[in-house]
Order: sequence, then structure tokens, then C-alpha cells
Amino acid sequence: MQRRPFAALAAVLITASLALAGCSGGSSSGGSADSKAAAGRQAAPAAAGTAGAGSTRSGTKTDSKTSSLAQSYIVRTATLTVQANNVADALAQARTLVAGAGGYVGDENTSLDSKGLQHSRLQLRVPPDTYDRVLGDLAGLGKLLGRTVSAQDVTEQVVDVQSRVKTQQASVARVRELMNRATKISDIVSLEGQLSTREADLESLQAQQASLKERTGMATVTLVLTEPAAKPASAKPKAADGFWASVGNALTGGWHAFYVALRGVLMALAAVLPFAALGLAGWFVYRAVRKRLPAHPEPHSDDT
Repeated sequence: MQRRPFAALAAVLITASLALAGCSGGSSSGGSADSKAAAGRQAAPAAAGTAGAGSTRSGTKTDSKTSSLAQSYIVRTATLTVQANNVADALAQARTLVAGAGGYVGDENTSLDSKGLQHSRLQLRVPPDTYDRVLGDLAGLGKLLGRTVSAQDVTEQVVDVQSRVKTQQASVARVRELMNRATKISDIVSLEGQLSTREADLESLQAQQASLKERTGMATVTLVLTEPAAKPASAKPKAADGFWASVGNALTGGWHAFYVALRGVLMALAAVLPFAALGLAGWFVYRAVRKRLPAHPEPHSDDT
């Protein structure tokens, strides 16, 4: 009978201890959950800031890529035909203008035509930023007879060649690396052939790239200079109508008529003069002969 109260007391103590343990465990688990939630809230702004920074860097890269792609490569060419009174002076002025604009004079061809007029053809290279100004200055060297301007966009071609150059450079580097690792003579010979082919292709691409750079870096202007043809003798201006104009016309007409008549008389005298001279000479001969002949007495008639 005495064991039952001790058993009951022991059961009560065990139940109380279990209850206390459950309460402490619940509070500790709740604290850990709260701490995790707080940590999550603190980590969220950091993650957002990291995402924002990443998006900013991505935006910067996108903007730079867009700006690089937006760059255009234009080949500018123009032809001007200018008539100048003095081609030599115009040539000197053209050289000065181009040099002042940061350009230079390329090919030049000067000749004389069958009429003795001088013609000159110049190929000028000028920077794109001074291209329009140079065209205006060259057109002012004389009378502009013709102007042709063109612009060709070669951006796609430039980008394509740049990409192919990088790819070919990487290919050449790989072949050289394989050659350094090769140990067999047959492999080395084969790799040398591939290397020569790829280097030749790379040089060709680099030449295209240099040509595009030169064409887009400097605009080409062809200047043709000519001298004007000799002007025909201008006709005399007509006299103004009026009294004195009529008098002058009449006087001119009368003088012309007198000149024509006098010329006709002189021509007639010139035609008759040989015959008159011959007749006069015959008459003088006749008189001289008659004087030398004896005089014959006149016959007398008989008186009946």
C-alpha cells in the first residue's frame, strides 16, 4: 500500500519534466525560426543589391556593345569639274587647301589639248571631318561645271573582316601550338603545310582590313580643272535707230557705192590701157614716117 503513493508521485514528476522539456524545445525552435526569417530578410536586400549591380554591369556591357555596333564605316568619294581661267594657279590653291585640311595630293595628270588649252586631273585624299568644307573650297576655285558625290556604307564588310581575322589568328596559334608539341616528322611536315596555308589566308584578310581602313579613314576627291575656250570676236553693236543713225548709214552706203564705182572705172581703164598705149605708139610711128617722106606736088587742072 505504501508503494502506490511513491509510484503516483514518480509519474507526476516525469510528466512535469516532459512538459517543461516540450516548452523549452518549442521556444528554442521558434527562436531559431525567427532568427532564420530575420537572416532571410537581411539577405534579401543584399541579394537585390547584387542583382542590381549585376544588371548595371550587364547594361553597361550592352550599351558599349550597342555603341560599338552603331559605329558606321562610310567610304566617301566625290568628283568636281571646275573651269578656271588659270589652271596652274588653281592647282596651287587646291594643294594648299588640301594640306590645310590635313589631307594630301595623290595622282596628278596635266595635259594640253589640240587648241592649246590646259587640263588637269587631281586625286585628293582628305579626312572625313573636313570633307564637306574641302568640297566647298574647291568648288570656289572657278566656275563649277559638275559635281558628283557618293557614300558607301561598308560597316558589315568591316565587321565581317575583323571577325574573320580574329578567327584566323586563333587558328594559326593553334597550329603553332600543335607544332610545338609534335614529335613525329610526318606530323610536323603536315602541320607546316597547314600553317603556311592559314598564314596566307590571314595575310589576305589583313590586307583587306588595311584597305577598308584606308578607304574609310580618308575620303577621295577627284578634281578636274579646265581652261575656258577662246571667246569668238564679238560682233559690232548695231547703231541706235534715229536721224543721225540714218545719216551715218546713208553716208556709209554712198561711200561704198563710190568705192565700187571708182573701182569699176579703174578696172576698165586698166583693161583698156594696153590697147591705148599700143595705138598711141602706132600714131607716133606714123607721124615720124610721114615727116621723112618727100612732099608730092598737088596736080594742076588745065584751063579750058
